[in-house]
Amino acid sequence: MTLDPLERWRVYGEKPDYAGPLSFGSAPYTQDPAQLEHADVAIVGAPTDDLVSDRPGTRLGPRVDAFEELRIVDFGDAPVVPADAMRSHAAIEETIRAVLAADAIPLVLGGDHSITEPEVTAIAAVHGPIGLVHFDTHTDTGTHVFGVERSHGTPMYRLVEAGWIDPARYVQLGLRGYWPGESEFAWQRERGITSFFMHDVSRQGIEPLIERTLEIVGEGPVFLTVDVDVLDPAFAPGTGTPEPGGMTPLELLPSVRRIADELELVGADIVEVIPTAPGSADTTALVADRIVREILTGLALRRRRG
Repeated sequence: MTLDPLERWRVYGEKPDYAGPLSFGSAPYTQDPAQLEHADVAIVGAPTDDLVSDRPGTRLGPRVDAFEELRIVDFGDAPVVPADAMRSHAAIEETIRAVLAADAIPLVLGGDHSITEPEVTAIAAVHGPIGLVHFDTHTDTGTHVFGVERSHGTPMYRLVEAGWIDPARYVQLGLRGYWPGESEFAWQRERGITSFFMHDVSRQGIEPLIERTLEIVGEGPVFLTVDVDVLDPAFAPGTGTPEPGGMTPLELLPSVRRIADELELVGADIVEVIPTAPGSADTTALVADRIVREILTGLALRRRRG
């Protein structure tokens, strides 16, 4: 069964955000994979933050029109299990597989950054090794965090080592702060991963770096992942590991739109959003919502061009 949140407001063409059933952008809502037929994009919630190393709360992120060119369906939350990361990741991977089986693009609302591992695992099982565009304060290429191998600081290392991500087509943007260290960057250099730091953004501007990103990633399937802490805490205070000196929304929003427009996007996520964090109010949730909508706009522009 598909639930249409707009049903009782159809005469008006829209409904108040605070009224009626909750879905992303008032998209039709279903948990039935059979109802994904003909969907272009499926919004999936991955409300798990069991593997964070600092502040929890991103499990609340998925509670936070698209366009005539796209049919968007809210596919609900993956059935995660609190305090059981292995079962939660398995549930996320299975949910993404259902989206892919319907030939739709999964756009996932996290959740901590560890959820990218099961998402990309499912996607690369269909498409083969894929490219990655990664906006983040941190590289998330650690071998472990506090002695734990599966963490929100290790998914990219694990995905590259598993062969699911092609490191020559992997670009990181917005890096800064105290972590990781030289060993992680040495591992990245050995594999040909491209890193752009915030000092690159401030000196060169974001547009030339996005041009280079498009050139490096090139043709072929690619995943886009956005950790909201890539933004300066002035714009996104509601995140687990905030780091001053980050991007502005004016830099990030057109960048994700262009990537979704000009690359062959086969999936995306927005992670590490804590909408209820002290000092966050609506700020972080609002910018996260806008990131999702800019990704959808890029997909729609690409569809319109044919």
